[in-house]
Amino acid sequence: MRRELVNANADLVASNSRYIMQITGDNEEGKRHLDAFTSPSERYPVIATTSKLMTTGVNAQTCKLIVLDSNIGSMTEFKQIIGRGTRINEDFGKHYFTIMDFRNVTALFADPEFDGDPVRVKETLQNEDLSRAEEEAGVEPVIDALTGEVIPFPPQDITKEDQLQEGQLQFRRKVIVNGVEVTILNERVQYLGEDGRIITENLRDYTRRNVKKNYATLDAFLNSWKQVDKKLAIVKELEKQGVIFNALRDVVGPYFDPFDLICHVAYDQKPLTRRERADNVKKRDYFAKYGELARKVVDALLDKYSDDGFADLENPAIITLDPIKRLGTAPEIIRAFGGKEGYAAAVRELTDALYHAA
Repeated sequence: MRRELVNANADLVASNSRYIMQITGDNEEGKRHLDAFTSPSERYPVIATTSKLMTTGVNAQTCKLIVLDSNIGSMTEFKQIIGRGTRINEDFGKHYFTIMDFRNVTALFADPEFDGDPVRVKETLQNEDLSRAEEEAGVEPVIDALTGEVIPFPPQDITKEDQLQEGQLQFRRKVIVNGVEVTILNERVQYLGEDGRIITENLRDYTRRNVKKNYATLDAFLNSWKQVDKKLAIVKELEKQGVIFNALRDVVGPYFDPFDLICHVAYDQKPLTRRERADNVKKRDYFAKYGELARKVVDALLDKYSDDGFADLENPAIITLDPIKRLGTAPEIIRAFGGKEGYAAAVRELTDALYHAA
């Protein structure tokens, strides 16, 4: 494994031979670098290939990627391995971790035993000595895979962060590996059902089902979208229902706003990019009735929508941001539309025009 990784990262290994290290019980050189691998302040090693290193007894505070390439039948071992990634270290920007699974081991997340009853419950007094708790309970000791020594109970490096935190899956349709484009064929979402069990579902199916809880048909969604003044309110409500817009953008494309993502994924409609919607409004010349400054502001708002999305249009502070603020001061811009009410009406009309073709 290490040899293949070295070949794939020859340039990084050439700059420092410790970039990728084999750290196993029978590799003396690798074991000497274990402390450096687990220390956040040490730059190398970056990647460790191992057999049982990540099961227990290793406090790798900044471990951001766990690659599973062996069959794991033990729920305890699986939890121990995953627990190595759940540590948080804010000083070094460690807030999440990723699991890359080549053996479908993560199916154990859906096993009832993953979040089942405690292995044992021991009632204790406030100052009772727990140092012999495992021995008294007849539980086999936990052995450090590298040193062969017994890990004290409870393991000294176990913290609250060892409990698996709820994560957000990030989906990318295409990635580049060593200069080669790799296409992701499918994606899935895992969530807790009403009965507390983990459900695994395709992202599109998951989104479609959640959207149709509130909007059974396309017409129902369109009517609600057109009637509400603040489009962001619908987006926020859908997010509360479990729609993951960031994941949808990675799957469908980054140039679509939430409206088109929903219409496309939930109702099989052809999506328009933000740029296409903005250009359609400019072609219709909806705002010829305004003066020169107001028309320039409208054009700038449309460009802002194309670049950043629709939510900015609904925020009055947008006129204090580039490129709109270059056209004049906030009072000057407001006066160009006849006052605050006129400006607010223009924004509503502009928003309606953007979705006129829907």
